[in-house]
Amino acid sequence: MIRSYLLLLTSIVSVVFLPQCANDSGSLSSRFGRSSFGHGSKVVLPSAPSASALQHARTKQRDRHGMPVYTFAERNRVVRTTAYTCSESDHIQYGSNNAVGTTLKYNSRARSAAADWSFYPFGTVFKMNGHSQLYVVDDYGSALTGAGTIDIYHPNKQMMNDWGRRNVEINVLKWGSFEQSAAILSRRTSFSHCRKMYANIQRLRGSSSTKTASR
Repeated sequence: MIRSYLLLLTSIVSVVFLPQCANDSGSLSSRFGRSSFGHGSKVVLPSAPSASALQHARTKQRDRHGMPVYTFAERNRVVRTTAYTCSESDHIQYGSNNAVGTTLKYNSRARSAAADWSFYPFGTVFKMNGHSQLYVVDDYGSALTGAGTIDIYHPNKQMMNDWGRRNVEINVLKWGSFEQSAAILSRRTSFSHCRKMYANIQRLRGSSSTKTASR
């Protein structure tokens, strides 16, 4: 009897604490989001970029997505963001882990983001206009290579679709480490996107803050 009870309790705990993506229904919600599955939060969309940020962006060269190209000295910027979740076909093999094997973040204090690490190196911390949370670059993706797009992690497909693709204003609070990024990527150069990021970081290491990553 006790053993049966323990087995039942273990099963219940396993279901409750399963990674969010394991039970992702993928259903769509309204544009402004509904309560997430098991997270008790809604998708709060960021504020539109300020007039001053947009005015400055118009003076910049453009990348392949038509977005402004900034130097590393420019911490306030308008960027293109997309959204992803761990149950997508290209991420499901990694589960709810990021590129370094730790759990993807999504809470009231910090959230994970993916980027080309030669644009936003591993450990880069930024805030988004209209959001109180810190965003931490701890992931990357092959589709992001060669562009300044930032992919924002969401715990399920419903929230991912609510976010969609949007231009936002960010402020880089802390640049991550090119050295740490290069060390991680140097062991993964059999993948073309890792090889490209690694080569670009090697070019940038030791350069001045006026440099930009290769588009």
